[in-house]
Amino acid sequence: MLSIQGCPRPVTAWTQYATSLPEVSAMRELLVTNDPVLLGYVELLLTDQGIRPVVFDRHISVMEGSIGAFPRRLMVDDDHYGRAAGLLRDAGLSEWVKSDEQS
Repeated sequence: MLSIQGCPRPVTAWTQYATSLPEVSAMRELLVTNDPVLLGYVELLLTDQGIRPVVFDRHISVMEGSIGAFPRRLMVDDDHYGRAAGLLRDAGLSEWVKSDEQS
């Protein structure tokens, strides 16, 4: 039991979940695009290889009126960037890989 100022408080499922989350690490931008098909393909490609991508700005279209003015950013863990970039290059998508020089 946890206690706050002497009041016993049971450990909830949320507390157990929150303490079991992995440590958050730095993310790196791998791809920037407005193309939802390309984005979906790359997400699937990376996930299939055990790399968990995260798409930033996916829901910005609600704010922009679905005109596609804001590109979506596909991010990967900094430790997996090299492997993820290699997978995209092997798939013929090297022109889409965001490098440090393009930042």
